[in-house]
Amino acid sequence: MQTRRLGSTGPQVGALGLGAMGMSDFYGVTDRAESIRTVHAALDGGVTLIDTGDFYGMGHNELLLAEALRGRDRDSYVLSVKFGALRGVDHGFGPADHRPEAVRNFAAYSLRRLGVDHLDIYRPAGSDPAVPIEETMGAVKELIDAGYVRHAGLSEVGAETVRRAHAVTPIADLQIEYSLITRAVEAEVLPALRELGVGLTAYGVLSRGLISGHWNPDRTAAPGDVRGVLSPRFQGGNITHNLALVEALRQVAAAKGCTVAQLAIAWVAAQGADIVPLVGARSRERLAEALPAVDITLSADDVAAIETAVPKGSARGDRYPAAMMARLGVGN
Repeated sequence: MQTRRLGSTGPQVGALGLGAMGMSDFYGVTDRAESIRTVHAALDGGVTLIDTGDFYGMGHNELLLAEALRGRDRDSYVLSVKFGALRGVDHGFGPADHRPEAVRNFAAYSLRRLGVDHLDIYRPAGSDPAVPIEETMGAVKELIDAGYVRHAGLSEVGAETVRRAHAVTPIADLQIEYSLITRAVEAEVLPALRELGVGLTAYGVLSRGLISGHWNPDRTAAPGDVRGVLSPRFQGGNITHNLALVEALRQVAAAKGCTVAQLAIAWVAAQGADIVPLVGARSRERLAEALPAVDITLSADDVAAIETAVPKGSARGDRYPAAMMARLGVGN
């Protein structure tokens, strides 16, 4: 697999990354054995960037990855870890906690659960309105200086926050949602990242499966799958409208000789060599479909056809409920 560098100071990674969240949380029943096999297949296929969070399954995801990565050369993969989102015994979310003392505590637990001596990229999950970003990133810098963390990252924050954090310690990358139907990052955030030399890891490139080509109007979210509850784009009349966009995209994909998912991933990858798409594959089958996407070359005519099929701003529904949208640094 070709590689890309995360910003001017970050690590060199495979051009496609693996998001492990769905292997532990949010999308219904999980299969531990298949999850581990999928991680192995990703590494064998050239994927090196693996993204997790200490709150994914309340530590389950980190323990799963520890098992999957056991025996692998530590330098053969790059662990990106988010912290600071609090969970309750009911699995619900509480307020963020990005205090410096909490950062050090979260890091200690992640190192132990993952069974490693350092985290490659360490990033707060969003922002904590009660704690200045300078204090949070100051604590991350201390972990870097002590050798427990290699690089600092951010997630789901706006351009101003990126600038403030970058002034404290170099930021390797911003992890943020970016797809054909989620393009708010293009207005201010992406130009700021490029000005500062900060990379972008794009999650949600298939919009939680909505533009994967595998969702249909009659499908309903299974128990434990938050898409039926927390994603307005999957609800009511929105889903019918949005799947019509997918069908238009399917025609472009057929002409290109690839799948809808591959085309959607390739479009994100084509937005710049400083962008690494993350795919949340939970099975080897879905991973096998995603891997060839980064080798698809899109011409100017291809990009024009894609954006005619799915015009900017054409999706209906926010990516999260209103209360959650209000806490994000950027919109849709």
